[in-house]
Amino acid sequence: MKKSLAIVGATGVVGTVVLKVLEEFNLDFETIIPVASSKSVGKYVTCFGRRLQVTDADSAVAQKPDFAIFSAGKVVSKKYAPLFAEVGTIVIDNSSAWRMDKDIPLVVPEINSYAIGNSHIIANPNCSTIQMVLALSKLHERLKIKRIVVSTYQSVSGSGKKGLDQLQNETDGNEFHEMAYHYPIFCNVIPQAGEFLDNGYTDEEMKLVNETKKILNDYSIEVSATAARVPVTGGHSESVNVEFHNDFDIQLVYDLLADTPGVTVIDNPSDKKYPMPLFAKGKNDVFVGRIRKDLFQPKTLNMWVVSDNLRKGAATNAVQILQTLL
Repeated sequence: MKKSLAIVGATGVVGTVVLKVLEEFNLDFETIIPVASSKSVGKYVTCFGRRLQVTDADSAVAQKPDFAIFSAGKVVSKKYAPLFAEVGTIVIDNSSAWRMDKDIPLVVPEINSYAIGNSHIIANPNCSTIQMVLALSKLHERLKIKRIVVSTYQSVSGSGKKGLDQLQNETDGNEFHEMAYHYPIFCNVIPQAGEFLDNGYTDEEMKLVNETKKILNDYSIEVSATAARVPVTGGHSESVNVEFHNDFDIQLVYDLLADTPGVTVIDNPSDKKYPMPLFAKGKNDVFVGRIRKDLFQPKTLNMWVVSDNLRKGAATNAVQILQTLL
């Protein structure tokens, strides 16, 4: 196609997956501009069999690309997304920089692509939020969510290369290495993902609270979240307890999940079949299992939700937004 695309953060963990997903979706562009920090400028990345030389953000802005996918963190997004938008580029941003801005759409295409409108900056939700709201979206339409209690078990890849490197170094027994976390992650579970806020919750937990309301366009939904980091290299898992305003039977839940684009149900406990990061890694779907009614709370469902956080949780969702725009 005779359009141009900049990928800001092209050499990072998410940016690398964006390049792969573009190929899988066959979204080739006449011009693809990989952008990274000064230490990566001049290096090469490959997409659609083409060797593409990495440039800096200012040079990319000067080229006025039609689209840009940002995966370079909040600081870079705050500085450069408006500069790209000013020259007519439509920016899809993976960071938290714009998600709760009332004028910026926060989009999961299967749920609320209508929200995109004419905005020149579109926010990609947090990885944990995306998989949860996609699994719940059709259930909410039919049964109306009252309250969600969610505990997340988040991969070290959610912390980028630094998190992956810490786990690898500890697995290999390397005593001296850079720490992504305050504690070792190997053979450990850290009950903290993100930074603590004044209310005792982390910013990762509050993303689940606030982004869920915005994406589902229902600010009455109550969300209580606990986010933990686990020694897994790819894929976030979530234990979700959701109370609805309306009652349901389990077959209706299965039917609604089967009707949700991008969701795959794996739920056969007698054969020990249920979603796990081991099987979700490298796939674009959100996987749901361990589906059962709460034993004591009426109109309440338990479910286990797993997704590759670098795919649907980041790169795939961004590329799907791009596909929607095209």
